[in-house]
Amino acid sequence: MNLLIFLTHPEPTRSGYEKYLKPRHPELTIKTFGTRDEALANASWADVMMCFGPQVKTDFFKDTPKLKWVHSLGTGTDGITDSPYLGKDVVVTATRGIHGVPMSEMAFLMMLAFNRDLRRIERQRGEKKWERWPGMTLDNKTVGILGLGAIAEDMAPRFKAFGMTVVGISRTNRPIPGFDKIYSRAEIVEAVRDLDYLVLLVPLDDDTRNIVNDKVLAAMKPTSFLVNLARGGVLDEDALLRALEKKQIAGAALDALAKEPLPADNALWSLLNVYITPHIGGFCDTYVRDAAMQFEQNLAHFQAGAFDRMMNRDK
Repeated sequence: MNLLIFLTHPEPTRSGYEKYLKPRHPELTIKTFGTRDEALANASWADVMMCFGPQVKTDFFKDTPKLKWVHSLGTGTDGITDSPYLGKDVVVTATRGIHGVPMSEMAFLMMLAFNRDLRRIERQRGEKKWERWPGMTLDNKTVGILGLGAIAEDMAPRFKAFGMTVVGISRTNRPIPGFDKIYSRAEIVEAVRDLDYLVLLVPLDDDTRNIVNDKVLAAMKPTSFLVNLARGGVLDEDALLRALEKKQIAGAALDALAKEPLPADNALWSLLNVYITPHIGGFCDTYVRDAAMQFEQNLAHFQAGAFDRMMNRDK
């Protein structure tokens, strides 16, 4: 069985999956590639593929006649399931349940960076300047989470532990521990009015593309902050620039951008009230091990024919 791993991360991360799987599964012939051109040149060889959807994008699957299974190394499957070239019998799975801790900590990092003015701390350190100022606390603040999946379920109780009021914005109305109130997506404008922080976790699809737009940003408080840990496409970045210029919100932390890497001439780079990180919110020191173990569990089901039975049942 031929397994193609396409990952643009630098070493040693890129080869980490192959190093984990190869000694445990001699039945797999594994090739790992770090560039799109290399992966495309070998796509027709693969029976199984591991990748991040935003890196392959929708046209990748034009020449994949042997492909039976694609495993997304992230929780999202955009770039894979929305491809018109992906075979109808190809099973798609995603990495679930390992992002809650690192994503929560990333959200805290960004919110605390704003609250304690990390940029000022670093600036004054560089200037060898000793000047004190009062920081803000998370206690008694209100945070909203757009997208109530497994990551949000893990994140909400952590926010509560900091004394925060937690508001959810979801496609479905269901009770979830750790949330004080839940709005529907149709009520997003109303939901953001009283937030101090808006954290984006919603997956990217036709319904969520640019869901955070001029109207939503205009409804937020001028003292509020936006944190995007989802996909760049869920946030209208032109609308964000306008909101920041008009001081409609206080700042934004962006771990996901519509175009990655963010072009050097993009105006977001130069704004002092914007933090930009290279899509590392869920990435941590145990990620390769945890994701590889999850793939391994799915591999056992795949080899036992469970995927075939599932596909036949759905027909």
